[in-house]
Amino acid sequence: MSPHRTLVGVDVGGTFTDLAFFDEATRSFRTAKAPSNRGDEAVGFIEGLKRLGSIAGLGAIIHGTTVGTNALLERKGARIGLITTPGFRDALEMRRRDRPHTWGLWGDFTPIASREMRLEVPERTLADGTIRTAVDPAAVEAACRRLLDAGAEALAIVFINAYANPANERAAYDAARAVWPNPHVAHSAQILPEIREFERTSTTALNAYLQPVVASYLTRLEAGLEAEAFTGSFHIVQSNGGVMSTATARKFPVRTALSGPAAGVIAAAAIAGAAGYPDIVTADLGGTSFDVSLVAGGEASLAAQTTIDFGMVVRTPMIEITTIGTGGGSIAHVDAGGMLAVGPESAGSRPGPVAYGQGNTRPTLTDANIVLGRINADKPIGGKLARLDVEAARAAILKSIGEPLGLGAEAAAEAVIRVANARMAGAIRLVSIERGHDPARFTAVPFGGGGALHVGALIRDVGLRSALVPRYPGITSALGCIMADIRHDQVMTVNLMLDSVDAGALDARMIEAGQQAHAVVAASGLSMGRIDITYELDMHYQGQTHTVAVPLPVTLAGTASTGISPAIIREAFERAYAAAFSRLLPGIPVRIVNLRTAAIGRRPPFDLKALAPSADSTREAARRGSRKVWFDGGWHQASIWDRLALPVDAEVEGPAILEQPDATTVIDPGLSARVDAFGNLIVERCR
Repeated sequence: MSPHRTLVGVDVGGTFTDLAFFDEATRSFRTAKAPSNRGDEAVGFIEGLKRLGSIAGLGAIIHGTTVGTNALLERKGARIGLITTPGFRDALEMRRRDRPHTWGLWGDFTPIASREMRLEVPERTLADGTIRTAVDPAAVEAACRRLLDAGAEALAIVFINAYANPANERAAYDAARAVWPNPHVAHSAQILPEIREFERTSTTALNAYLQPVVASYLTRLEAGLEAEAFTGSFHIVQSNGGVMSTATARKFPVRTALSGPAAGVIAAAAIAGAAGYPDIVTADLGGTSFDVSLVAGGEASLAAQTTIDFGMVVRTPMIEITTIGTGGGSIAHVDAGGMLAVGPESAGSRPGPVAYGQGNTRPTLTDANIVLGRINADKPIGGKLARLDVEAARAAILKSIGEPLGLGAEAAAEAVIRVANARMAGAIRLVSIERGHDPARFTAVPFGGGGALHVGALIRDVGLRSALVPRYPGITSALGCIMADIRHDQVMTVNLMLDSVDAGALDARMIEAGQQAHAVVAASGLSMGRIDITYELDMHYQGQTHTVAVPLPVTLAGTASTGISPAIIREAFERAYAAAFSRLLPGIPVRIVNLRTAAIGRRPPFDLKALAPSADSTREAARRGSRKVWFDGGWHQASIWDRLALPVDAEVEGPAILEQPDATTVIDPGLSARVDAFGNLIVERCR
């Protein structure tokens, strides 16, 4: 649909900005890495692009960002106002009548919009869509002026039952736009036209909370690109693993939450699938966090709803990712009870680990790996530092960890790594064992700047089958930006009983929704092989509260009928319900609650063999001698290898260290690594 072009995937993390360059015409591929500039990530973004050459000559930039996620986690979004129906002012605060700590009457919750910033205006729409009380535009304008006087930067409008008839919301939106001084105004029928009042209110409010933050960030990026004479297209990765335009990102910034980690899951699934490993657990260890996701049968799991933090519910499709505050920059400390802890506080990129020499005096997980010889102090990744200060890292670990626990520097550093490994193993168990999956069936795919440092622990501590370390683990998320399909999701509440459903009317709704989603994807400006339209229904037995997701085996071709029928819907529902609960409830009526539509623009397949070692690579040329590395309580002589120079089928037995510009891979004693046809490392227990 578009000519071949040069693409760059950019993943801005807490410590480094990772970039992957791909030329669709020549199939050439290269990478770059630059320090992130925390607080003004646009600086690291532009610096990284310059390391790839001329920005002006690039065809498209696809960006995975954590700006939205960080704003939510750190509560650094905009001051927002909420206008709602009389009697529903406190939906954000009441939530689902849950509390931060289930046991015990303690724990506070502060909603993102305080009560004085939540105002009511006269209006009422009934559940069947009938308007009992029309909204008064003058009342909306007056409410807007009160909120602006109180410092509101963005506005969310959420009326009861607006999913059934959005007329009042739209009228209020028009009235608000007439007096609101910026474009940061949205109503719930735009963001989530779906039943369930709290989820709709929360998602719309969080979208408003992020609008000024994300818009400001994108404006800075676009200004930087314009200054470099960039004329190509600029896109953002969504949390569902798809790609959207920057215009869509400004309108729906809540869809950028977990954007960067989602791109990593997409790349890991594609890389592992091509290598013959459809069942994997992704393990993305960056500077500030460890992100885990399970991929079964080659498909990443999508969740319809995610809780970013307590009470902050986002109901939009997202790849299921579990995040813990353990990263390379996580600070290790001994707490008041004498227990060793790692994270969640992080040194980030500034000041960074102690060994970076930028003013930090508290040891991090990276410092522990440096002290134990696992990271080469003479070859720091990122290209900014000439050498890492091993002695400073050693002194910091000895003072903060060793002395309080009565351990030497090396034993203390190993203790830090073991605590971090235990936390990572717990996150992996959460997405595997606790959800009914046998970890012995799964292969770990560690990536990020630090994931491959802990590959042995991932296999040993959880009982995973093996590990697959991608060719470029440090830029896997950036590679995922290039690989990701273009995707647009939308939802509407239909509230129909299956026994009395009008198949023709439902078919017409599906065709209209499919055409709307198709138009959004077709306008993206990226090359695509085709655009697929998929449909899913949220359904349940009458009397139940929660729904099951029911994929429909129908497609949309032009304006033709989808071919939907009550029999097709019932068969799909029973299949999905039985898979979820291992039983059916015959004789009970079934309700269709929501219709979900997704348009997916399939990107041209990425030829992973472009990453493979060159044919003239040799094992001998890749050897870089040996050095002492600490494992299991003592020093071992470990072989050192240039990982990218190893040929296909080369085998390396642990203890070994494999170095490359974007990451380091540690092969523990008792493990061996083999290079596959795509340049991946397959790590297994020695036979």
